[in-house]
Amino acid sequence: MAIIVDDLLVRPFVGLVNTLHTMAINELYDIEALENERKENRLLYELGERSKAEYEERRDEIEAELELAREVHEELTSGRVEVRTND
Repeated sequence: MAIIVDDLLVRPFVGLVNTLHTMAINELYDIEALENERKENRLLYELGERSKAEYEERRDEIEAELELAREVHEELTSGRVEVRTND
């Protein structure tokens, strides 16, 4: 009886937490938004509103963020999510 009650109460909660986690990850590591930001950075440089140094610095930051976002999404879709601690 206790197992049935646990399943009825815990499973929906776990499903909700998984859904919220996935949504948060998608928002934090939004590949499309980062690609748009990369395009905007390039456009601002081409229009002369951003110096070459500013453009290159921001480009490198965006590329690093994109790489991380792609890795996170790959881990999520492959099911190889691991929890890291700061020991």
